[in-house]
Formats: sequence, structure tokens, C-alpha cells
Amino acid sequence: MRRFLNILVFGVLLAVVAVLILQLHVKRTSREAIKTDMTELEKAYTGIVLGASIKPDKSLSLILQDRVDAALLAYENKKFQKFLLSGDHGEENYDEVNAMKNYLNNKGVPDEDIFLDHAGFDTYDTMFRARDVFKVSDAIVFTQEFHLPRAVYLGKNMGLDIQGFVADRRKYPGNSHFARREWLANIKAWIELNIEKSPTYSGKVIPITGDSKPSHDKG
Repeated sequence: MRRFLNILVFGVLLAVVAVLILQLHVKRTSREAIKTDMTELEKAYTGIVLGASIKPDKSLSLILQDRVDAALLAYENKKFQKFLLSGDHGEENYDEVNAMKNYLNNKGVPDEDIFLDHAGFDTYDTMFRARDVFKVSDAIVFTQEFHLPRAVYLGKNMGLDIQGFVADRRKYPGNSHFARREWLANIKAWIELNIEKSPTYSGKVIPITGDSKPSHDKG
């Protein structure tokens, strides 16, 4: 019994060390690509906005609005040419991507500069589909600081030339919870990369350098 307990304790300690090493690896891999000063961003063709929750009235939550506003500012400063708005549109009555598109349209961004990824159900799916469905090669990804290391880590491991821009504009309720959740999310990301998991949906190719209309809802 004592031997079994020793083995169990050793296994737990080994797992904890492995998790800590992974967290450090994700941060180290992404650190130099993450910017807080827009003047430090290199120009890219695509700006990827990662989805987040929307309100019942279909307006953007504060966390999502800040992501879109950060991307809009970069677009206006000629840091990228085309938006790729990626989020959850898995149900007819829940639609993150068109909520973002409507917000940008109201700010004067034309449809031809906006591509929609309706199946960006998580960060892994977004990066996979950015590469394989939208044929993105270089991009700036916009999300909050707690989320950026994983997003950039995934993008880099997908072969993308990717930068990250910190979209934080305020303190968010539950921010400490989001940071803790990233530990588990990083483990999930590492597993998905290593098993080369397929995204929830693949879909036909819609090159980001082409016409954005095929990515939009019909009608």
C-alpha cells in the first residue's frame, strides 16, 4: 500500500510539473508576438477577431465589443486589410459573427472587407479554419490578454505568421476565473495539436484574398 501511495504521489507531482512547464511554454512561444502598442504591429493581410458572448438583444458583450473595437482601430490604422470574424453561430437564434458584422457595418466598414467564420466554436477551430478554409497566411488576432498566449500559440503551431494585440479596455467581471481557466484550456490546446484534431466543421474553401460574399448569410 505504501509503495502504491508513493507511486501515486510521484505521478501527481509529475503531472503538476508537466502542466507548469506547458503553461510556461505557451507563454514563451507567444510572448514576442503579443503587442499592446499598435505602432509596434507589423502589417498583415487579415485581422482575426475571436468570438465571445453576445447579449439577448444581440448586441455585443463588453468583452467582445473591446475585441472588435481594437480590431477596428487597427484596420483604420492600415494594419490589416480584411476582417475574419470567428465565433459561434451554431444555432439560428445565437449568432456572434453577424452581431460583430452589424457592429462594424454601423461603424462604416464595408461588407467586402468582412469575412465570417460561423463555426469558430473555440480557438483551435478558429485557427484551423483560418488556415484551411480561409487560406489565411499572416494575421493579427484580437482578444484579451489572458487569452492571447493560447491563441498565438495555436496559430503559430498551425503554421500561421501571427501576431496578437491586447484588446483589454477595462476590468472584466470574472477576469480571475478566465485566467485560471486558461490552464486547462492550454492543456486542451496541446492535446488537440498533438492528435491533429479536425475542427467541428470544415466546409468549402473561401479564400480571404477573394470575395467575402460566400461567407455571409444568404438573403
